[in-house]
Amino acid sequence: MDRVEFGPSLPDREPWRADIGQSDGIDLHAQSYFEPTGGDLFDAVRVGPRVAFLLSDIAGRRPEVDPISAEMRETFRANCAELLSVVDVNLMEATETLILAINQVLIRVAKGVRFAPTMVGCYDVQLGVLAYINAGGQTALFHDSEGTRALPNVSVPLGLFTHFTYDASIQAFEKGAMLLVVTKGVTESMGGKNPFGPERVIEALQSSKYESASGLCQAVLKAAYRFEKPRWEWLPFRRKVVREDMTALAMVRTV
Repeated sequence: MDRVEFGPSLPDREPWRADIGQSDGIDLHAQSYFEPTGGDLFDAVRVGPRVAFLLSDIAGRRPEVDPISAEMRETFRANCAELLSVVDVNLMEATETLILAINQVLIRVAKGVRFAPTMVGCYDVQLGVLAYINAGGQTALFHDSEGTRALPNVSVPLGLFTHFTYDASIQAFEKGAMLLVVTKGVTESMGGKNPFGPERVIEALQSSKYESASGLCQAVLKAAYRFEKPRWEWLPFRRKVVREDMTALAMVRTV
């Protein structure tokens, strides 16, 4: 099983990121625009001809959420290694089992209810299909030759009910198809009294000239940051603002 590498945020706002890179016809990348201060969690692994990803927005602030994030990540990786290594795995059933395990460890480590909108996906490189569960309604957009559209989600986020069952959906990827998922720190970025919103994420995806997953993530994160950037943020007496995490995950089929 191949794991992604993580790096720190640099002074020039080099983002925190996770990369599968371009391999076997798939390009997957996730990153935060700033060093995370809240509960955004992302990870990705490759197990043979299959790739899995996790993007969650756990309620709370660091360091409170750090033990929860660590256990969720380890559970994600361990279950991916076991479930996706099976030759004739049912991708939808594996995705459902994976998110159930993540949900249970989240509630156990949090010692109770912990609101956490989460998207989990398992992609088969050979078949070109993604099984996914978008629990809690993170903005997830899909773009191919038929246009841009939102992927459906189930209404219940992780962290509320230990034995709630989630049904996976399936999405085929043609060459050049793109998936973009963002956390609420992107859609709820405020420009005055107006939120950035899913509509501007759609505009960023439709107008993007980037063919890489990393370029797509950077484009939407920069657009959201510039949208909310305070006009007088350079003033020395301004009040310190605790920023929401701004995270994006993109996946592109390259062949």
